[in-house]
Amino acid sequence: MSTPYAVCDAAELVGLLGGSANATAAANYLCNSFATVTYAVDNSYLLFSAYLVFAMQLGFAMLCAGSVRAKNTMNIMLTNVLDAAAGGLSYYLFGFAFAFGGPSNGFIGKHYFGLKEVPSVSSAGTFDYSFFLYQWAFAIAAAGITSGSIAERTQFVAYLIYSSFLTGFVYPIVSHWFWSADGWASPFKANNLLFGTGAIDFAGSGVVHMVGGVAGLWGALIEGPRIGRFDHSGRSVILRGHSASLVVLGTFLLWFGWYGFNPGSFLTIVKAYGGNGGYYGQWSGIGRTAVTTTLAGSTAALTTLFGKRLMVGHWTVTDVCNGLLGGFAAITSGCSVVEPWAAIICGFGAAWVLIGCNKLAEKLGYDDPLEAAQLHGGCGAWGLLFTGLFAAKRHVHEVYGTTGRPYGAFMGGGGKLLAAQLIEILVIFGWVTVLMAPLFYGLKLLKLLRISPEDEMAGMDLTRHGGFAYVYHDEDDQSHKPGFLNLKKVEHSSHTPSPANNAVSV
Repeated sequence: MSTPYAVCDAAELVGLLGGSANATAAANYLCNSFATVTYAVDNSYLLFSAYLVFAMQLGFAMLCAGSVRAKNTMNIMLTNVLDAAAGGLSYYLFGFAFAFGGPSNGFIGKHYFGLKEVPSVSSAGTFDYSFFLYQWAFAIAAAGITSGSIAERTQFVAYLIYSSFLTGFVYPIVSHWFWSADGWASPFKANNLLFGTGAIDFAGSGVVHMVGGVAGLWGALIEGPRIGRFDHSGRSVILRGHSASLVVLGTFLLWFGWYGFNPGSFLTIVKAYGGNGGYYGQWSGIGRTAVTTTLAGSTAALTTLFGKRLMVGHWTVTDVCNGLLGGFAAITSGCSVVEPWAAIICGFGAAWVLIGCNKLAEKLGYDDPLEAAQLHGGCGAWGLLFTGLFAAKRHVHEVYGTTGRPYGAFMGGGGKLLAAQLIEILVIFGWVTVLMAPLFYGLKLLKLLRISPEDEMAGMDLTRHGGFAYVYHDEDDQSHKPGFLNLKKVEHSSHTPSPANNAVSV
């Protein structure tokens, strides 16, 4: 997240207007008018960005639906709706206060519960309803990441419990540490910055993506792989998602929403750099951030395309989509403070991090239907390291507002920023592990985590949600075969089907 609003100084205007009493009144009037217009423009920009980030929920829903088997489509779609709904209430009641309720201590916020006293101006910043909406959209994105890791085998009540806990407590504490003006590792602190810089995680490679990815990692590890994901000898068996079309649709929707996720994290747009006005200002930084986001994702997609072609011998659209998203997750940390050419390096590295994490997961018997832990956790961590290496001096000073601040190690800025980034990776992994692993394990002990083997084989749409989303049979779906739970294959007509009519319906 970025720095607060530009300020009009009436004292500077008085001299320009002649210095009389009337000049003072005129200067005050002009500054008040300027402030009103500035707030209106900046809040409109932030609201528009919030709408884009919220639209990513539709992207998550489509991506998840296409990545699971058809018999679990309604289940995964419903969990995405509930991530937003349950997250809305928990973030309103507690989450926003824990994250941004300043002035407070470096660990947790303590004001604005239930949005009390919002809108407000304090030492912690200027908070209006638009800022809450934007931050809520981020919080539910973290919960959506986790739901992908534990898809196709998790009880409905477990989704409600973990989603509320993640968005209401786990995620807000992390965002307080790195994004609030009081956070112990925040780059916005007035003094005592971590290593003289604070950790730079502009739009959340760590705060959002690593939090969701690590939570999903523990959920999937404790729950275990889906039935049939590995054979008796431990070899990997691919359980293909039922719709590459939905995967591509979801990917493009996420790509579109990322232009609110990354550029929108500036929070404001009416701010000139250098104090002299002109054509160069925060709007230029916003444009550059959109460019670095685009280049990182595009490079990761192409690297994955050719990398997987060399490894498996064919072009795979779902792998390319995941590679693209991995590039976005990685660049999210440093999107505002790196040059466009560096974003290409970020995307290239993210693709190989994702490929390597997937290979490791396969060898360890880890099952994540959407590769969420590998993509968001692994690529998010790489993005934090990348920022510590390639953050440019000029952009760091423009975005974070002070000179003399450490910047990327490969750009001549020393190792302090890189050290802060390493600290962020370690504390996020530790914090999420300490809270989410016991939660998932407790749900398992209470038999509230995983569904029964019979329900898993039949599909949760049928056993938990009243019927299939549409007539479709997966390659490995046994539910339509004679003798399995007394189910019969659904036909389109009552007459005896011919071979042509007996085809699987899509």
